[in-house]
Amino acid sequence: MIREFGTNEVIYIVLALRWTIALSLIAFAGGAVGGLAIALMRVSRLGVARLFAVGFIRVFQGTPLLMQLFIVYFGLNIIGLPTNAWLAAAVALALHAAAFLGEIWRGSIQAVPSGQGEAADALAYGYVTRMKDVILPQAARIAAAPTTGFLVQLIKSTSLASIIGFTELTRAARSSATPPSNPFW
Repeated sequence: MIREFGTNEVIYIVLALRWTIALSLIAFAGGAVGGLAIALMRVSRLGVARLFAVGFIRVFQGTPLLMQLFIVYFGLNIIGLPTNAWLAAAVALALHAAAFLGEIWRGSIQAVPSGQGEAADALAYGYVTRMKDVILPQAARIAAAPTTGFLVQLIKSTSLASIIGFTELTRAARSSATPPSNPFW
């Protein structure tokens, strides 16, 4: 049985939509910072940095996002750090996004023709200047489409946060559509 859908339910869903958008933006921003670091480590000449980045990517791409949400939500409490559903969802989604964006951006960096890096070396650019002024601007154009596609996937993934008690669009719509249970009917 579905109950009637009124103004209160619409307002509740619209308010939940803002939390979906906020969580998506925070997870994307955190994932972008982490993803850039992961991408730079993956193309680094330092073997330890590459190894760390590969391990990070394997863990967060190789495990389901739902499990990551559970581990962050319950794991922080187990080690004595108080947390709530909002913080746990933001951290788990940001780590998840960092792994995927890191690989998207690594591929984009490596897609820049090698002659561009060689030209920067010939001009005696250091690593930071070469990446900032030559490689990353070109890689950003290559990465625009897959990054946008991942952002859409990340927005859809926020629905999993409802499992740890975070009220976002999907959970609000579900609770608005179903009547409250009354065991004495």
